[in-house]
Amino acid sequence: MMHTAVGWHVELEFQEDDQHTRAAAMVRLPDGSEIRAHGHASRHNSDTNQPRVGEEIAGARALNELAMRLLTKAHDEIDRASGRTSHPIHV
Repeated sequence: MMHTAVGWHVELEFQEDDQHTRAAAMVRLPDGSEIRAHGHASRHNSDTNQPRVGEEIAGARALNELAMRLLTKAHDEIDRASGRTSHPIHV
């Protein structure tokens, strides 16, 4: 059995102000496609200003959306190759 090492690089960028953090995630796949997703976090007025926490929340939401888009892409490819409809299992 042959093993192949494949790597993907995911990029995350953040834009922040005192109340909001926006995250943009992007992955370039070996087939040349790019998948992009976004996440958002808002700080409640009573919360202390912790930019790192906003980045973690917005980043996690962007990565979660990115994962769902990857699943959709994979299932679209399965459907085209098999001629039938596949059903993603979301866990």
